[in-house]
Amino acid sequence: MKKTLNINIGNSIIHIEEGAYELLTSYLIEVKQHFGKSADDFEIVSDIENRIAEMFTEILHTQQKQVIELEDVQVVIGLMGSVKDFEEGAEEEPATDFNSPYTTAFAERKIYRDTDEAMVAGVCSGLSHYLKMDVSILRIVTVLSIFLGGSGLIAYLVLWIAIPKASTRAEKMAMKGEAANLQGFKRSFEEELSNLKDNLKNANEHLQPLVKQSGNFITEFITVLGTFLQGSGKIIFKFIAIILMITGSVLLLGDFISLAAILGVWYSGVTQIFPLNIINGSYLTFFSTAVFFVIGIPLLGVILLSVRVAFNTRPIHQMVSYGLLLSWLCALSVGIFFVAKVGSEFKEEATFAQTLSLQVHPVYTLEIDKSMFFSKEDSLRLQLNSTAYAGKIIQKDPERSTSAPRNVTIRIEKSDNNIPSVTESYSSKGKDFASALNQAKNIRYDFIQKDSLLKFSPEVHLQKNAYWRDQHVELLIKLPVGTKLRINKNLDRYLNGYSLWDCDDENFVDDRYEGVMTGEGLKCQIEKK
Repeated sequence: MKKTLNINIGNSIIHIEEGAYELLTSYLIEVKQHFGKSADDFEIVSDIENRIAEMFTEILHTQQKQVIELEDVQVVIGLMGSVKDFEEGAEEEPATDFNSPYTTAFAERKIYRDTDEAMVAGVCSGLSHYLKMDVSILRIVTVLSIFLGGSGLIAYLVLWIAIPKASTRAEKMAMKGEAANLQGFKRSFEEELSNLKDNLKNANEHLQPLVKQSGNFITEFITVLGTFLQGSGKIIFKFIAIILMITGSVLLLGDFISLAAILGVWYSGVTQIFPLNIINGSYLTFFSTAVFFVIGIPLLGVILLSVRVAFNTRPIHQMVSYGLLLSWLCALSVGIFFVAKVGSEFKEEATFAQTLSLQVHPVYTLEIDKSMFFSKEDSLRLQLNSTAYAGKIIQKDPERSTSAPRNVTIRIEKSDNNIPSVTESYSSKGKDFASALNQAKNIRYDFIQKDSLLKFSPEVHLQKNAYWRDQHVELLIKLPVGTKLRINKNLDRYLNGYSLWDCDDENFVDDRYEGVMTGEGLKCQIEKK
């Protein structure tokens, strides 16, 4: 029975026979005495120990055994070479007399990613070592394959994940097909040290190839760009400056016209247009003036800069620039103040409702009525003479309404008590509940029943001098089960919770939808198959 030991070599725990351990110890002592003379050379010793540990692990795995024997150590030493090879000045790879099945496995070329010469992840440079091909050819093929439906990119990503990176010196040597023995380790380390010294002489050589090429490309690009800007670029910039100058002037003129319209220079009705009807008339002048300067001053700056670029004029005086900046900041502050002031008037919401009974009919027709109904005040304001307008109907297209966003919604549900009715809910917002309720009370909405015809106005009407505070009306129509409906197509955009377009074309007769109220709600009269 032979005595075995547990040793730690290359951060690996190896079970080894005592005789094999003594031979390995003598070998490592010789290696350390030869290579461990300086801090730089000590790295070789660590790499050699790691390589020996890898070879031991491979032997144990190949032979399916647990202990390294004396013959195994002799095989490893034969493959790694001895210190005598250096002392005799031999340049050849150490030949081994061992006929071992591991000899071929230890010396074979392996595939790794070469990150030291990488353009991206080192896939192409690693494959070039393994296939013994020029790396430039592989990179060109990779770039061209990217344009084949992106297959090259996918393949590159797969190889990036599948191929390990060459991290240790032994892996880098195996990647290049170099023998992982003492002479190979020393030669690899000397080449690396020589390259490092050369790089220290020239800081630019520290960069990777991609960075070097990118740096050259960037330098060349900047040079070409500078030449372009001094020649043809000036003409192009002047052309762009002229376009900006004309565009800015048109927009600045529009800014002036908008301010004049808001202030009522020639048309006072502009303040009733949404969203201008949100702003209280008491501070509309201050707010609109502030907005004018907030928009106009940057436009003026663009115009002045464009004039300078286009015609090579002198820049404006520094005090003028500071004055415009100060004016813009003041206008911006005023605008923010009034925006916050208007926003505070939307804090609370109030709603009140009223229920109207409908005349009982087996069939109801629902439609939007574009006719306008005028109060006495409206008739006087619009000068509607009763004689001249007798028998005439004035209509307004809801699609072109500018007073407010869509503010009417209609729901159709089943009646629980089999009594048809319409519930009108009026809602509005305000700075407090009282003001919100007062705004809701001032809403006027027109709904008319003529026999079985139900006419709905397309919008609410705000009383004179009322400001928009999200006033809206929701109508809830409740009908008994079995009631039939004919709904005009123009009512579809006002329906909430139901769409006429869910039904087939057979349900439409003369631009009217035909449905029936069921226990589950409104349904198509001819169900969709």
